[in-house]
Amino acid sequence: MQLPANNSQFETKIAPDRRDVTQPADRALGRVIACAGSRATIVASASGAAPGAQDGCAIGRLLSINLGKSRIVGLVYEMRALEPVWNEAGANAVAVEVELLGEVVDGESGTARFESGITTYPPIGTLAHRIRLRDLEHIHDLGHRKGVVVGCLTQDAGVAASVDIERLLTRHFAVLGTTGVGKSSAVALMLRKAVAAKPNLRVLILDPHNEYAHAFPENSARIDASTVDLPFWLFRFEEFADIVFRGRPPLEDEAEILREVIAVARSRYRVVSPQDMARDLGSSVLKRPLDLGSARKPGETGGTAELAAPYRLADLFAAIDELIGLHELRYPRTTLRALRVRLEALHGDPRYGFLFAHANSMETIAPVISQIFRVPHRGRPITVFQLAGLPSEVVNAVASSLARLAFDLAMASHGSYEILLLCEEAHRYVPQDPALGFAPTRQAIARIAKEGRKYGAYLGIVTQRPGELDPTILSQCSTVFAMRLGNDRDQEIIRAAIADASASTIAFLSSIGNREAIAFGEAVATTMRMRFLEQRPEELPAMAGRLPSEADRREPLVEELVARMRGL
Repeated sequence: MQLPANNSQFETKIAPDRRDVTQPADRALGRVIACAGSRATIVASASGAAPGAQDGCAIGRLLSINLGKSRIVGLVYEMRALEPVWNEAGANAVAVEVELLGEVVDGESGTARFESGITTYPPIGTLAHRIRLRDLEHIHDLGHRKGVVVGCLTQDAGVAASVDIERLLTRHFAVLGTTGVGKSSAVALMLRKAVAAKPNLRVLILDPHNEYAHAFPENSARIDASTVDLPFWLFRFEEFADIVFRGRPPLEDEAEILREVIAVARSRYRVVSPQDMARDLGSSVLKRPLDLGSARKPGETGGTAELAAPYRLADLFAAIDELIGLHELRYPRTTLRALRVRLEALHGDPRYGFLFAHANSMETIAPVISQIFRVPHRGRPITVFQLAGLPSEVVNAVASSLARLAFDLAMASHGSYEILLLCEEAHRYVPQDPALGFAPTRQAIARIAKEGRKYGAYLGIVTQRPGELDPTILSQCSTVFAMRLGNDRDQEIIRAAIADASASTIAFLSSIGNREAIAFGEAVATTMRMRFLEQRPEELPAMAGRLPSEADRREPLVEELVARMRGL
């Protein structure tokens, strides 16, 4: 078979489109010698003296196979020399394996459009070219959908990589990649674009590394252990039990006792005895509702309505003491006393001050909603909830309550409030193994993933371990940005999620550079290899862009360290 002449076809840049028939056909690469289903083999030639490390057939690049009124687009995923010995003096035949992604079809009016899938396969001998710049733009054009630019194509920096923000949010998204490839920077960029495109969007970031506040100095509110108030009565029973028992499963008696005394304390908060009235007379700290003797509304003991029923820790202790003082014991006294001691220790621990300090100065959850979900947002629609300062035993319960509140708020607003919950290190909250993690957190996040889009509650997943993430949650993310992943198991997850027509895209997933990603899903026109925009240092998350100040370089005294460890 005659091979195309090797007349500088292996250049780094894409050759300009030919508009003159007399212009030499220097875009030619080779000819199709085999075609099977979604793949084809092209034979090209390479100079023995200077084969070139970066040429028109480089791995990961797109090329076109000309069929006249249409051009089939192929992705190069493998290259090999056909002869075992390299000829330094002349041309060498090279087999280029491509995956067929779709075709660019010329319309009657002179416009072109890209269509996924192949309607006409290339005959043997068809000429393959470097892809035209205009065809690259058609392939990645969102059409009538409104897109925002988040980067450029790796193949040609002159072609913008755009995403449909509406579909990115409403259909959920995931950013996957190993440590140090630029996940957090990419997420910060997309969040900045999202709030610019949707000014009424609320974003709640579960930040385990305390890094995102630095990326949004002007339009975010930072919440940490010293500034947040999450009253203990806001948590559901499973969440509060996880806090009380520090992550270990409660024994059967312990769970029943705690459930019973919480129910008693809730009932006593609304219906006050004369002794309680005399005891609390003149108190300015403990608030009481005006309708002290009113009956509880039906359904106010469970579900979301449970959040409107606060109770006091003092009533909780009194209920336990009453159980201890019964002549006919229903529970062992040792278990009752142990539970009381555990609650007292929890209340006295300064690290848990955000649970108890102002719990009974709030009558409803309105202040919590206003602070965390920025209602109204007053120009700061992003909330960075810094989890690193919280005791590790409460992180799961806090994440569960925040995810539950996000869904409930979006549903109660009938879609008026659009809320994006961004879970950094998501494999901690929704691990693949159901026996691991915290079940209420998994359920709350899964509820947003499965039902949230109907009410305006959206989910963003960021993780470096997709193999350890619940596949059900990942499958609900309709747009995925896959950055460098070296683990075979993680690559298998991406291979299962990506479209069949682009399966070979991940063949080079372990070797792409920093800030690069393979984006696929509903928010992009077609699967693309892209590079995120470069950002200024002040726009990067703290761990990626902030240099330590003079105060940070000073080594703290041991007394300061101990005080921080104790939460003082």
